[in-house]
Amino acid sequence: MCPQLPGVESCQNYLFRYGRHPLMELPLMINPTGCARSEPKILTHYKRPHTLNSTSMSKAYQSTFTGETNTPYSKQFVHSKSSQYRRLRTEWKNNVYLARSRIQGLGLYAAKDLEKHTMVIEYIGTIIRNEVANRREKIYEEQNRGIYMFRINNEHVIDATLTGGPARYINHSCAPNCVAEVVTFDKEDKIIIISSRRIPKGEELTYDYQFDFEDDQHKIPCHCGAWNCRKWMN
Repeated sequence: MCPQLPGVESCQNYLFRYGRHPLMELPLMINPTGCARSEPKILTHYKRPHTLNSTSMSKAYQSTFTGETNTPYSKQFVHSKSSQYRRLRTEWKNNVYLARSRIQGLGLYAAKDLEKHTMVIEYIGTIIRNEVANRREKIYEEQNRGIYMFRINNEHVIDATLTGGPARYINHSCAPNCVAEVVTFDKEDKIIIISSRRIPKGEELTYDYQFDFEDDQHKIPCHCGAWNCRKWMN
């Protein structure tokens, strides 16, 4: 209930778990043509949740910070990642900023040089079951909202549509500089955006949405502009 109280944004040291995050001010959107009405209407949000499907949920994309033996990591390495995550919860604002994206809409950018394997930001929102996610998706579509969802596993989804953080603005790329890793910390699944290479300050952060393949009727065009662009996101 605490994140829903009025004035909670003034609590600088409070760690928000699900939403009403005192994130950052959204940047003023600058329209290239001078007026939003003069720009062509494009698809800015996607119906299907961001997903790590079963084929991609290998050990390389899953970690456990409890020090248990179900991971290939040494205890020292696990402790290091655990410390990284604790720092991330309070220092993520130093890593990123929001700005207009060359790919689409708003994007998230590196606020400083980020070394490879840096925990950049956590994808936060409300953790819900599949059945609830399906119902909410229909409601959001009826309200003509952009839908921001990320599948954690076969049973649960993070809904960041109304109570999410800036990680939901990270755009897709066929040549991404980040990966989305499902980790377990204190027996809770988290989705952490981690740099897959060194990222210089000012570069836009991207990762592969890994949408399921669809037929031509439901294809979503990709505008990432990468040299290896697949032209379609699904």
